[in-house]
Amino acid sequence: MVAELISGLEYSKKVLTDVGIHIAETRKSHPNFNSVLAIVQVGNRSDSNVYVGAKIKKAKEIGAEGRLIKLPSSITQGDLEREIKALNLDNEIDGIIIQLPLDCNNNIDADHVIDMIDPLKDVDGLTRMNAGRLMRGELQRTIFPCTPFGCLYLVQQATGDKNYVAGKEVVVLGRSKIVGAPAAQLFLWHHATVTICHSKTKNIKEKCLQADILIVAIGKKHFVKGDWIKPGAVVIDCGINVDEPTEEGKKSKLHGDVDFEAAKEVAGFITPVPGGVGPMTVAMLIRNTFEQAKRRRLHHEFDE
Repeated sequence: MVAELISGLEYSKKVLTDVGIHIAETRKSHPNFNSVLAIVQVGNRSDSNVYVGAKIKKAKEIGAEGRLIKLPSSITQGDLEREIKALNLDNEIDGIIIQLPLDCNNNIDADHVIDMIDPLKDVDGLTRMNAGRLMRGELQRTIFPCTPFGCLYLVQQATGDKNYVAGKEVVVLGRSKIVGAPAAQLFLWHHATVTICHSKTKNIKEKCLQADILIVAIGKKHFVKGDWIKPGAVVIDCGINVDEPTEEGKKSKLHGDVDFEAAKEVAGFITPVPGGVGPMTVAMLIRNTFEQAKRRRLHHEFDE
């Protein structure tokens, strides 16, 4: 048995096409409707430039808009906070994200700056307000973090079952604020039994072998081996590990946290790296922004 490949490229196109159709439909009755994502980038990291460019391009392709607010590496905490306050007050902006990591010469408290984002514009779902709502299971009032949301969507789409997660054993490797911890909560509130593993967890292999759904976001190349995987399991690899080229002119290679070649011989479904979770993160970001644009511009729902 060879695992069925879960194409994030394919499923992200589906999400974006759907959002594009909804934007076009909305404009029939509200011609001035827009869905605008503000991306705050500090400095000029080359990898960040690529990610930001992809978000703006994908938004434009479906009739939404991405606006880059590019700030110098010399910016101070106070000035960055003022930028966020201005975006919160700007009625043209529906979603705000801060491109991480910050490329800054000064010490910046990124958590504090993110928490200053208006919860209604927090389309990355990373403010304490949205994180707290997710923790409490207030799903109707939460903006889901984009990568965990993409993981859930991939599982549902690949299996063809919106309720597939219910009753399953889910193991999450990694407890980061952006992926691991919120993924665990999101799957829990979709009725999975969830185990979170991290650097201090003992017998990780044995725990992975229990998983019907294995979500890996631990930041170590090929950390999960083929014999760690329960036969037929769904494996979602959130890892992005870059191998820099040894020769000039060669491209860098991306690897996941799962040993893909070994894992695909055991798993039922598996995401590749690249082309798996990454494109879904961008798609869910644009989808979240559109949903907030609808709430802000049309309904004024989602009260605090």
